[in-house]
Amino acid sequence: MAAPEPDPERAPGTGSTPGTPGTNADTDDNPGSAPDTTPAPEPLTVPSMSAGPDFVLRPWEMSDLPLIREASLDPYIPLITTIPAPYSEAAAEAFVRRQWERAATGAGYPFAIVRSRDRRPVGAIGLWLRELPEGRASLGYWLTDLARGQGVARAALRTVTGWALRDLGVPRLQLYIEPWNTASARIAEDIGFRREGLLRGWQQVGDERRDMAVYALLNSDGPADGRAVTAH
Repeated sequence: MAAPEPDPERAPGTGSTPGTPGTNADTDDNPGSAPDTTPAPEPLTVPSMSAGPDFVLRPWEMSDLPLIREASLDPYIPLITTIPAPYSEAAAEAFVRRQWERAATGAGYPFAIVRSRDRRPVGAIGLWLRELPEGRASLGYWLTDLARGQGVARAALRTVTGWALRDLGVPRLQLYIEPWNTASARIAEDIGFRREGLLRGWQQVGDERRDMAVYALLNSDGPADGRAVTAH
């Protein structure tokens, strides 16, 4: 799993991590300061997309609560995401609303990964746009245990990567992967991401700060999904 958007409520100090919402910039305790005239981001519409013959990416739905329950039992997923642990239906519903809010506020595109044959959700992938004004966006994904080792992550990542580069014209995509996670590193490299270095103590994971290897793919690097990428 590539480290998805960390949860600022559960992991204090990670506000500088790409994809993480910062503190509320609309409040200002200094009455003498100039008002913030930065235009608000436009709301985003999360599309539905085919990720090969076996999986579909779509917006989150309230019907996805069983997926959240399953993910809450994983020893790792709740440490690096906003998945609630322990699980409660209220917290799970809040998680889904949080995904809707991220799209509505322009923070990014959160997708549920759904198996085509039975429409069962098996994971999530997100494209986060906090640094898009600087020409960068970040990706993160996770899968439940039963979906791993079946090519799901590769199909989802290839689909979102190609869409972000080709259709959205994002100049640079980034992934953050813990050094031990050789499976995710191999998937990233297969798609065309290049490892650029190690970020020491980059992200809070559980009770400790962890190193993250950074992988990047540029719009100018070439095709990410078998089709030519055209820079916009």
